[in-house]
Amino acid sequence: MSKFDEKMEAYKKSLAEADKNPDNDLLHKVAKGLGPSIYNNDANKVACSDKAEVERLVQNYAVKKLGASQEEGEKAAAEVCKEYNVRAKHRAVFYYLLCKKLGKESHYA
Repeated sequence: MSKFDEKMEAYKKSLAEADKNPDNDLLHKVAKGLGPSIYNNDANKVACSDKAEVERLVQNYAVKKLGASQEEGEKAAAEVCKEYNVRAKHRAVFYYLLCKKLGKESHYA
């Protein structure tokens, strides 16, 4: 099993708690889009308690990449932080949930 496949298995397990009907194809595309950062233990996690980090991911992912407004991104990120209730939030899963919350799945089509 490749390192990427190992990461995907961990993401699927983590996602099962937050999304009862996951789209594994979308999760795979989101993880691929994150590139090598998924292999870095620090870059691989999202800390909802760090307001600067959440603002950065809203700006760089929700607004710039997905095309959402700042307000939509902030609201969706707050909801994902609340719903994805695990201590170590995987960035790929967080981005997947944010993408779904914003209804921007077509970005990965």
